[in-house]
Amino acid sequence: MNIINITISKMKKINFKAASILCGSALLISGALASCGSDNNDPDDNKGNEVVDSKNLDYSPENANSWHNYSVRVAELLARDSEELYDSWNTSYEGGDSFANIFRNANTSAYPSYLSCIDEILDGCKDIAGEVGDAKIGDPYDLYMQGKKEEALYAVESWYSWHSRDDYANNILSIRNSYYGSLDGSVNANSMSALVKSVDSDLDARTITLIDNARKAIIAIPQPFRNNINSSEALMAQEACADLEDHITNTLKGFFQNLSVSYDDRLKDIVVNYVDNVVLPTYKLLKDRNEALLQAVKDLSSQRTNAAFEKACQAWLASREPWEESEAFLFGPVDALGLDPNMDSWPLDQDAIVNHLKSGNFDDLNWGDGDDDDKIEAAQNIRGFHTLEFLLFKDGQPRKVN
Repeated sequence: MNIINITISKMKKINFKAASILCGSALLISGALASCGSDNNDPDDNKGNEVVDSKNLDYSPENANSWHNYSVRVAELLARDSEELYDSWNTSYEGGDSFANIFRNANTSAYPSYLSCIDEILDGCKDIAGEVGDAKIGDPYDLYMQGKKEEALYAVESWYSWHSRDDYANNILSIRNSYYGSLDGSVNANSMSALVKSVDSDLDARTITLIDNARKAIIAIPQPFRNNINSSEALMAQEACADLEDHITNTLKGFFQNLSVSYDDRLKDIVVNYVDNVVLPTYKLLKDRNEALLQAVKDLSSQRTNAAFEKACQAWLASREPWEESEAFLFGPVDALGLDPNMDSWPLDQDAIVNHLKSGNFDDLNWGDGDDDDKIEAAQNIRGFHTLEFLLFKDGQPRKVN
């Protein structure tokens, strides 16, 4: 196992979503990980107009009120966005029919047939397999191998909580769930897997193997991923994801496109089951867990104990699971309404987060119709899961009150 030893010299901006970025790296010291930022900040650092070093900022009695106000506001926005996402699928989308019905009926210009719906599902699976391999794992790996070690660390998602590897594995579960037509690992009779198996059992077995291989390869990366960016396991995980992406693109999509019209009724059953037993329950779970996360963050604001920090962190981790397991279906409302970047923009504008903590004015977290791209992006970079992750976690552990 290779351990990355990185010294932060200056915070930089990297090319994912405009941000001015992130917390300090970790160094291997006598077998234990320690932050390169000090844990003994002068409380006066958070007073007046003095400059606060973002990567070293810690929770303190002086910034606690603003810290909790910000945390609650971000959690409120997450709860609101996930409710809007679920309602758009389940009840009404942009003032009309629910997106679930739009997709189930397959009679619009966007989805003129059930095959077009299957194509959308497979495109979502292909895209997240590629994103995990090429971007989430591959970008940090490539930067590290180019000698850009600081940038490599900055490219790792979810590293305040050291949850990156779990996120990526759950992304692969979103592919499995879409293919199996279920959330529990069983194969639904009205699923892509069941249909493929009935026509070409070898192709179904190959698809299942490639999905399993990708997830197992990700889990094999030593924890935390941010300290094992250049490991052989990370390279193997990239390759496994690439194999899965290629298979979906060049084999599985072709299988469905070559089916005769006699399979249309089965395609309809697959689409309806996918909506009812994969998408809707995943988004419902996300909505419910973000409501629980909001309550945990409110409890933390009122209790302000280490135990309350721990409970809020556990609620954050629980909310991440359905979100990451939804990333194979990032189409429809989550895309059109800007809910994906609202909830999951990375990296963060950490300097802006610190400025908001100091000012106590959180109006800039909001955006609306008519706002330009820069305003929208700036708002999205200081809210969502990862802003709350920064406020709750440090070095993979819940933050401490003292």
